[in-house]
Amino acid sequence: MAKILTLTLNPALDLTIGLGTLRPGQVNRSQAQHSHAAGKGLNVAQVLADLGHSVTVGGFLGGDNLQPFEALIETRGFADCFVRVAGETRSNIKLVEADGRVTDINGQGPQVDQAARDALLSRLAQVAPGHDAVVVAGSLPRGVSAEWFQQLLEQLKAQGLKVALDSSGEALRAGLQSAPWLVKPNTEELGEVLGEAVVTQAQQGAAAERLLASGIEHVVVSAGEQGVSWYMRDRVLHAVPPTVRVASTVGAGDSLVAGMVHGLLQGEAPAQTLSRATAIAAQAVTQVGFGICDREQLARLQAAVQLTEQQEGCR
Repeated sequence: MAKILTLTLNPALDLTIGLGTLRPGQVNRSQAQHSHAAGKGLNVAQVLADLGHSVTVGGFLGGDNLQPFEALIETRGFADCFVRVAGETRSNIKLVEADGRVTDINGQGPQVDQAARDALLSRLAQVAPGHDAVVVAGSLPRGVSAEWFQQLLEQLKAQGLKVALDSSGEALRAGLQSAPWLVKPNTEELGEVLGEAVVTQAQQGAAAERLLASGIEHVVVSAGEQGVSWYMRDRVLHAVPPTVRVASTVGAGDSLVAGMVHGLLQGEAPAQTLSRATAIAAQAVTQVGFGICDREQLARLQAAVQLTEQQEGCR
């Protein structure tokens, strides 16, 4: 198995509250409540660990509420490359209704100053070499600019790592300039940074061609229950997940990224890589929390994924 680094610059303590139906402006009583140390890179790390990889986690953590994050890192056996900063890591509230609809209330993270930014770059210069890949996922905290973020990605590439990027907005726009190895936007995120609609397969294909031409090797575009499209230079694969009962959509995209990185680093056939990654994402929406908990269910879901292939480029 591989040695993989995941970076979560803006982690969060996720409080997931289950409701029948959210009634804005009224008293709502929860049916379930779960608290998780989370953030996209940490979510990816948990799935990668379940797939057998050795994982190092890093980014910025607020010093005032470290316990849930340090407990997760210790329980999962991750190598810890996080830089501690003053203040609290943000809290995110996720209201999950019975029909699967999720309302996110995302908090504001701590301020990351230049000393902390320099400390992370210095730490990564020492730790990153020797890893096979790095997954950089999530939003940027206060104090981290898009320009600095691009510098971070370029440093990781210069250190010989395959860089997988899963972000949005200014972070995704800046990240694309560094031509990472893999990117995984959803259709809304991709359309926002490119300034054009990417709803139809033809629109997605045209957008993917632009990214492939810039030097990105793998463009993975997710569209929820409509499926996933994986664009490579010589072929396109489309996967439609089976219908499942939705408990929460939180972590589905992170699970997809983990599955894609796993298959690519293992040198598996593309069809195997995408079908398993799609199944891992489908399994993720059936549960609250992160990771692969039921291998038999995963095998059933993978067998039910519908794959189609196009050999002649993106269009």
